[in-house]
Amino acid sequence: MKESGINKIEMAKRLKTSCSQLDRLLDPENDKVTLAALSRAAKAIGRSLRLELQ
Repeated sequence: MKESGINKIEMAKRLKTSCSQLDRLLDPENDKVTLAALSRAAKAIGRSLRLELQ
């Protein structure tokens, strides 16, 4: 978000969610975030999500 110049309000609008939901998504202590939610967030800022197991 920072690199793209997007604030929380704009990001929440892009994800069609509330700022409080976005706060939960961005919380590094929250282990309930789904891959689908992370993927949607990445797409909202023009990025993609890549998961790699080694």
